[in-house]
Order: sequence, then C-alpha cells, then structure tokens
Amino acid sequence: MAAAESVPLWASQLIVAMALNAVVQAIQIGAYAARYAGVRTERIATSISLFNLFVTASRLAALFLTPSLGALADNASRRAIAAKLSEVPAEVVGTFDLQMRLIVAAGTLGTIAGAVLLPTFIYLFTRGIRSFERRNSVFRAVVRLGDPRVMMDVLSSIRLPEIPTIVAYTREAIPPKLLIGNLVVMAIYAIGVPAAYYASVLNLDARTTAAGLSGIVNGIGTLAFTFFVDPTSALMVDQSVKGERSLDSIRAMVIGLTATAILGTVLSQALLWPGAWVIAHVASLFVHGVGGH
Repeated sequence: MAAAESVPLWASQLIVAMALNAVVQAIQIGAYAARYAGVRTERIATSISLFNLFVTASRLAALFLTPSLGALADNASRRAIAAKLSEVPAEVVGTFDLQMRLIVAAGTLGTIAGAVLLPTFIYLFTRGIRSFERRNSVFRAVVRLGDPRVMMDVLSSIRLPEIPTIVAYTREAIPPKLLIGNLVVMAIYAIGVPAAYYASVLNLDARTTAAGLSGIVNGIGTLAFTFFVDPTSALMVDQSVKGERSLDSIRAMVIGLTATAILGTVLSQALLWPGAWVIAHVASLFVHGVGGH
C-alpha cells in the first residue's frame, strides 16, 4: 500500500481556528463581569439578559470554529483513506495533535486577554445596562457602541487590573465548590470540540460519529455548569443585593471564576488525548455495537 502524505503543521484553517478560539474564550470571561455589573447597578434581571447575550455571542463564534477544525481533521484523514490505510500514520496524528494543542493554547491566551480586559468588560456592562434602560432595546444599546464618541469613551476607559487590588479581593470567602466546578467546566469546554475531531482522526472507521459526539461532551460541561457553577454564583449575587454579602465578595467571585477558567484551559491540555481516546471508543460502540468489529 502507498504511504499517506504528510500534512503541514501551519495551515490557514489552523490560524483561523486559533483566532476564533481566542475570541470565544475571551468573550466567555467577559460574561463573568455581567453579574458584578448587575449588583453594582442593582439591575440583576437586566444584567442576566446581557450575560445571556454575551454567552450567545460566544457560542455563535464557536459555530465558525467547528468548520476549521473539521477541515484540519479532513486534511489529516483523507490522505490515509486515499492511500487505503486502515488508520492515520503516527507522524500525521502527531502533527494533528500539535494543531489541536495550539488551538487549545490559543483559547488559554484568550482567557488571559479576557482577564486583562475584565475592568473594561465591567465598565461596558455597567454602561450597557444604563443604555438599555434609556432606550428599552438591547439592539439599540448594542448599535450605540458604533458611535465614534462612544467608541472613544470605551477606549479611554480601558484599565489594566491592579495586582495589589486583586490580591486584596481574593481574601474574600468564595465557596470551593464554585471554583472547582468552574475549573472542571472550563477544562471540558476547552477540549469538547477539539477532542471529538481528534477522535475522528484516531478512528477512521467511525470518524463522522466521533465528530458528532462533540455535542455530548459539551452537554456534560453544560450540566456541570448548571448544577455547580450557575446556581452558586446566582445565589451569591442575590445575597449581595439583599445586603448579606459585600460588593467586594462579588468582585472576588469574578476574579476567582476568571482564575479557574484560565487554569481549566491549561488543564485541558492534559485531558485532550485521553478525551479523544474515550470519544473514539464510544464512537466505535455506536457504529459497531458492543463486541462488534
């Protein structure tokens, strides 16, 4: 049999995927600021609406990420299929592994960028809540950002986090289950789609099924978020509104969620290959059944 051709490490799809993943993760971090802005302005329901807007935007951006990952997986697998090989050669898998890790690493850089811009996100959410109240329309409030004067005001409001201030806020008591839950959620989300496409390269016989399992992996992350992260953070916000918690504790919560999000994307590097291996074997069960060949 003919040997499969090697694939180049750097490709346009890789660069696009890295850029998109960085943007997606930065937006995710920005969404954390909504809860703090809601307490600060005492407009919790409005802040939740804007939080959902940010989350929806990140998920829409993630939809454009998927085709780039699919193209990279196709580039790795089609050469082996054309050469009539039963599996992708190790050197091609190695290149693809590095591509997936670069994409995940770009996500880590995105979370760090989001952390650096956190004070700016808080300012944007605070301003957005007030703008929404004046215009009674999220669309009009968002369009307002296109005004050159507003853009200049936003740019002039960019501030970097101050380390002494961050350290001071971290002394506030944050429930450990919230931080651990967010760590797990971010670790799963960071590799959900890349691990599924990685599995499609590891298992050519069930490659379409493996790629389709990305939704299940992210669904597990969503369940973890729903049970362990969102209710606890929402409770802390409600307690702050009722005067049972200080505003500083909510800022500390945002800092804690941001820090664990960064750590989660770093941890995901260790979970990438095991996750892909599990997905590849689960895909085989779907295709062949238990004990099938």
